[in-house]
Amino acid sequence: MKQPVFTGAATAMVAPYNERGLDLDAMARLIDRQLAAGVSALVINGTTGEAATLTEEERRALLEFSVSYAGGRVKIIAGVGGNNTDAAIRAARQAESLGADGLLLTTPYYNKSNAEGLRLHFLRVADSAGLPLIVYNVPGRTGVACTPELYSSLAEHPRINGVKEASGDISLVSRTRRQCGDALNIWSGNDDQTLPMMALGALGVISVASNVVPRQMSELCGSVLAGDLEGALAGHDACSELFELLFSEVNPIPVKTALHRMGLLPLVFRLPLWKMSAGHEAALYRCLDEMNLLS
Repeated sequence: MKQPVFTGAATAMVAPYNERGLDLDAMARLIDRQLAAGVSALVINGTTGEAATLTEEERRALLEFSVSYAGGRVKIIAGVGGNNTDAAIRAARQAESLGADGLLLTTPYYNKSNAEGLRLHFLRVADSAGLPLIVYNVPGRTGVACTPELYSSLAEHPRINGVKEASGDISLVSRTRRQCGDALNIWSGNDDQTLPMMALGALGVISVASNVVPRQMSELCGSVLAGDLEGALAGHDACSELFELLFSEVNPIPVKTALHRMGLLPLVFRLPLWKMSAGHEAALYRCLDEMNLLS
């Protein structure tokens, strides 16, 4: 097995804004909370971090701050995805120069690709920097899907460490395990599928929900890794409604709304993202209250 970048729960961090731009004071508060909860890694500049609406200067500033502030206390994984391979290569090299521990690279969106183009996209970025790379399969966002055959080919590269699997297809995880064995690590990319995917051999989750409930997600993953499926199921059940409500509208609208309600960041969005509908917001606030997250 390739040494995994992390095991357990990694948080796909939001990017906090105020009216002037990035709110690094809020980012420090968020990182402190994650460290106190014992998460294994933080993903910076991923989809949940709204990388698509950050400028290059902002992405650099957020990653540089996060690496410095964390100070080696937790693994930092840099999102470098996009639909331009050369830009992803530049981002990967920058992440390495800033001290990141790993890379997260999504399938290209909009201009998409065929299977060979996908393979070359991942290989070129993996060749460009000395960091381990996690492939991110999220066809609901990108319109492109990875296959076990692609994973098997990518697994031959020494720096392609594994996959964040967010297709929602549990059978794909099983087929990937059969095709790749221990040559490719797997992490869940969907909070509600963390438990079943870990039962199939995934090593943890790259989580949206752990922005809100980092300790609970760390404990859920820890229970599975320790063989305590009963404890893991209890942890899953306790968070299952939150998992649903955090995706009642496009991520990261609900999770940023929850963090604002918890007093952790200003509620500032960049278009085309906008505030939640009143009904979804009320349901989310009720759930947070019932989970004792507003005290």
